[in-house]
Amino acid sequence: MLTRTLSAAIFAGLFAGLLVTPVQQAKLVPLILAAEVYEEGGAPAGHDHAAGLALVSPALAHSGHEGGEATTLVESRTGGSILANLVLGCGFALLLAAASLAANRPLTFRNGALWGLAGFGAVTLAPALGLPPELPAMPAADLAARQLWWLATVGASVAGLWLVVLRGSTAARLAGLALLVAPHLFAAPHPADLASPIPPTLAAEFAVASLAVSALFWVLIGLGAGLASDRLVRNERRAAALSA
Repeated sequence: MLTRTLSAAIFAGLFAGLLVTPVQQAKLVPLILAAEVYEEGGAPAGHDHAAGLALVSPALAHSGHEGGEATTLVESRTGGSILANLVLGCGFALLLAAASLAANRPLTFRNGALWGLAGFGAVTLAPALGLPPELPAMPAADLAARQLWWLATVGASVAGLWLVVLRGSTAARLAGLALLVAPHLFAAPHPADLASPIPPTLAAEFAVASLAVSALFWVLIGLGAGLASDRLVRNERRAAALSA
């Protein structure tokens, strides 16, 4: 079972990471590049804002800057995004597999998209309600405070979904709903000064695109993990039948 889980997670990470990267480059990177022009007051920026991080927590995607030559910026951004997507895909697939084992609900190709959407809802969508995706040059609160709020929100959302979806009692579902709502009763950290050179339309387009690409990423992970699991189970049954 352990070998099957690890194999399925690796396949899902490669499957989802490779498929989502072109979409990410087409939808997110142009918006980041446009924002970097505003960040530098009209001049092309020399910062390496990782688009890959937007798939985990778009609000934390521009938490730091690294200098780079203009001629290598696109290449380094693309290479870093591919690597990040592959690693994140494998990690998220392992999380989904662990959740399915704990719930005793096998992860298959038929329910893989639902598992993926559950992961998207807990890890990306719920935190984004308080910390929406942000472009470079947009004001942001202290990174440590945002990370703490994000972690607390993800933890509460995972527990809440578990109780609402996988527990049948009314009390468990009410407790789950309370956990889903609880983090949003405490305001997410935001800066005192919200002034930004980024046009509101560009910021809104990036927020929508980030969440859409992240949802696609999670669905592909769920489908990839389910497809690999189904194939491995069939192979195990075929081998067992031949050896019988």
